[in-house]
This record gives sequence, structure tokens and C-alpha cells, in this order.
Amino acid sequence: METRVQEIRRAFDRDLAAASDKEALAAIRVRYLGRRAGLLTGLLKDLRELSPQKRAASGKAVNDLKTHLERSLEEAEARRRGSEDAPGEELDPTLPGRAQRPGTSHPITQVRGLIEEIFLEMGYALESGPEIETDYYNFEALNMPPHHPARDMQDTFYLKPHPFHPKAGLLLRTHTSPVQIRTLEKQRPPVKMVALGTVFRRDSDVTHSPVFHQVEGLVVDEGITFAHLKGTLEHFCRRVFERDLTIRLRPSYFPFVEPGAEYDISCIFCTGGCSRCKGSGFIEMGGAGMVHPAVFEKVGYDPERYSGFAFGLGIERIAMLKHGIDDIRLFYENDLRFLGQFPA
Repeated sequence: METRVQEIRRAFDRDLAAASDKEALAAIRVRYLGRRAGLLTGLLKDLRELSPQKRAASGKAVNDLKTHLERSLEEAEARRRGSEDAPGEELDPTLPGRAQRPGTSHPITQVRGLIEEIFLEMGYALESGPEIETDYYNFEALNMPPHHPARDMQDTFYLKPHPFHPKAGLLLRTHTSPVQIRTLEKQRPPVKMVALGTVFRRDSDVTHSPVFHQVEGLVVDEGITFAHLKGTLEHFCRRVFERDLTIRLRPSYFPFVEPGAEYDISCIFCTGGCSRCKGSGFIEMGGAGMVHPAVFEKVGYDPERYSGFAFGLGIERIAMLKHGIDDIRLFYENDLRFLGQFPA
């Protein structure tokens, strides 16, 4: 019995090495492992005729052979399937190559870079600050004391009490305005800065995202007026949208400016009224105003001597207007079909 086992094993190894396609492998499986006439099946039947003493030793040899046959066939079939899935032998060298798609920066990154370029040309300094802020910098220093109703407009993500200032608390900043306060604390006038960065609010729909990006500008010096603010906004919007447009200012309330205003631009999609401007001929951009005297007092500036203006808007909003995008959520879905439409 052991001699027959060795002969079958050697014959199997030769046949398997010579198999060149899946048909040959299938024939080998039938010849050696077939249930009716397979060589292994014949060995198993012959075991019954052996005495109990010889059956134990021969049975181990037959089981080892069965394991070898099955494992070797499975490995050979797996290798064959892999070679069929790969282009390998059937590669056509006359076909054109598959070019790699060029990478590009995210549309938000592109718009942010454009905004930074414009303000650097205008002589502004780029400033930054922490995204996890204290209540003081996010609210109190901006003329929003505890229980001020304007805080409800911010939809704030609160974290935990500050380890060194238990009454202050920590939160995810709701705007980049805290950067303005930090800049005013470390610098004396004249100040001309712009802050760009990520902000967080509990708000989510087609035009709002819990995580978005803001740009806020601040100018402080002697003799700064509302006319300087309007001229700055007009120049900035014309550069961003690369066209001649007009600015409209509407009275509005913000705790950290007085007087405050919403500023709109003439519609960049129509000349008489469309769905994007809701028939008004103007599109809302953001908020602005003259820095509130209470803010100057918080940072130790003399409000009788200095004046200044501040403004802000969302970077996503500029990107949506520039590219005609209706849903802000597209920016964060990581869909390459969408992102690939904005080559750098």
C-alpha cells in the first residue's frame, strides 16, 4: 500500500507540473480525486481489505496523500485564476497607456489662496489663531457678555471648562474674530490684518455646514471711516469675481461693530433679476461695520483717538458663487468626479 501511495504521489506531481490550462487541472482533479474512479478513491476502498494492524499505518499514508493532492490542486487553480485576471500574457503593446489623472488642490484651498493673494497685494498681514477658543476671546472681548442674546445666533459647540480658568470654558470658535482680539492685544495701531481659518457651528443644510471657513479683515488707525470700508470691500469683490460690480450696504446689527451693515454685490449671474439673487439684482456676501468702542476698551485702545472697520464672509460662499455650486455639502463628500472639475 505504501508503495502505491508513493507512485500515485510522484505521478500526480508530474501531471500537475505539466498542466498548462484550467482544462488540464480539471482533468487531474477527476483522475486523482474523482469520487467514482479516482485513484485516491481506489486506495480508500482497498484500505478496507487490510488487517487492522496494517490499516492504521497505511491509513495515515493515504490521508497524507489526500491532503497533498487537495492543497496542491487548490494552489495551482488559484495561481491560474490570478494569471487570468491580470493582463499578463494578453497584453497588447499597441494600446495607448493609461495616463495618471493629475492631482489638484481642493476648490476651497484654491479660493483661500486667491483671497490671501488679494489681501497681501493690499498690504494686509495674514494672522491666525487657535480653533479651540475660550469664551472670553470668542464672545466677551467682542462685546458679547454672558447671556447676551447674540450668542444664540452662533450655534456654538461647547467643550469643557478651561483647566486654568474654570469660569471661562472652552469651545470651538464660531468665527475668526478672536484672531482680531489676539492681534490687537499684541500690537499697537496701525493694524491692518486678515484672518482665514476653520470655524464651527451647529448648523447643516444645503447652504450651511457644521465646519466651514471664514475670512475676516480688520483695519485700525487714526481717521479710518466707513468710506474706507466700502472701498476695500468693493475692490476685494471685484478682484475675486474678476468683473466690475457694485457694493450695496444695508444697516444690520453685530455686537462688535457700530454702525454695522450687511454688504451685497450686484448679481454676477444676471442683469435684471434671477433665482440666485431672488429678483433683487443683488447677492448677500457678509457682514461689516466700524469697530465698536467697547472692543477697543477691552484691548486698551483709546476709542476717542482710534477708529477702525471689520468685515467677514465665508470662503465656501465665494467658491459657490464663483463656480455656480448650489450645495455646500459637495465640498466635503470627497467625490473625485466633483473635485476634478476644479483644476489648479
